[in-house]
Amino acid sequence: MTSQLSTQQCEACHVDAPKVSDEELQELMSQLPDWVPEVRDGVMMLERVYKFKNFKQAWAFSNQVAELAEAEFHHPAITLEWGKVTVTWWTHAIRGLHKNDFICAAKTDKLL
Repeated sequence: MTSQLSTQQCEACHVDAPKVSDEELQELMSQLPDWVPEVRDGVMMLERVYKFKNFKQAWAFSNQVAELAEAEFHHPAITLEWGKVTVTWWTHAIRGLHKNDFICAAKTDKLL
């Protein structure tokens, strides 16, 4: 099912766009088992930690995520550390999760 999400395109998102419902959240999370919903400052986000053998591999992956973000015009937080990249998706305009975040999470997984 993740492949279904990863083949979709993000849609333009505005301040009045709907956040995912609790039912949608449960269904979408079932398609992204390695991702975790996190709440920070009252904002629900999707987060995953990717592990690599060294800094250079983590750095290369971070660059791929940045290219994906530009292509989708949807931008996550990317934290680069030695052997580790944390990617956090959420929709800034609605201060929460939109289907776009799940699409981009699935596309991030496809980068591996």
